[in-house]
Amino acid sequence: PSGSGKTTLSNKLIKKNKNGFVLSTDNYYKTGIISRLLSKYLKGYFDRNISFDYKLLKKDLNFILKNGISTYQRSYDFEKKKIKNFLYEINNINFVIVEGIFAEEFSRTLNNQKYFFLELKINKNECMNRVVERDLRERGKTQKQAENDFLQSWDIYHEKFKNKIIKNNPNRFIITNKTNIGHILKKVFK
Repeated sequence: PSGSGKTTLSNKLIKKNKNGFVLSTDNYYKTGIISRLLSKYLKGYFDRNISFDYKLLKKDLNFILKNGISTYQRSYDFEKKKIKNFLYEINNINFVIVEGIFAEEFSRTLNNQKYFFLELKINKNECMNRVVERDLRERGKTQKQAENDFLQSWDIYHEKFKNKIIKNNPNRFIITNKTNIGHILKKVFK
């Protein structure tokens, strides 16, 4: 869920294992007038699948996997509801991290790609503190708005996955505050 440490973990993985690239689902929200209207009137819009541009993320991921390079990076501007593209060339990419609240749904589109799924289980208050701090700093929200948005996001996330059946998958790792990340990294990057 939001605030669980997905971006922090992704950055740690990239730092420890060179030749990787992070695609954050936060940078793949839909744009345009419909998106601007829905984000104003549909509560929790940015936590719902309707807001996410799966096709664009898949296009970028396929390009990186095919060519081993990325020539730019995307950044979603939450105030203007637009995606900014920055020239940012990275070569020799050996692995890609897709991180964000839509990563699990997106992983279902990977078909025969080899991937690992890391799921973060962190308590609600810790997540809320992180999200509120981020939203005050980066998204121009008030304290109350950030808190309300987080609580709504938390409910949407848990409602979406409450009936999810987790199959015994050796490529799925549950990470908590007590998890030895080094042990998991050895398994993932062996």
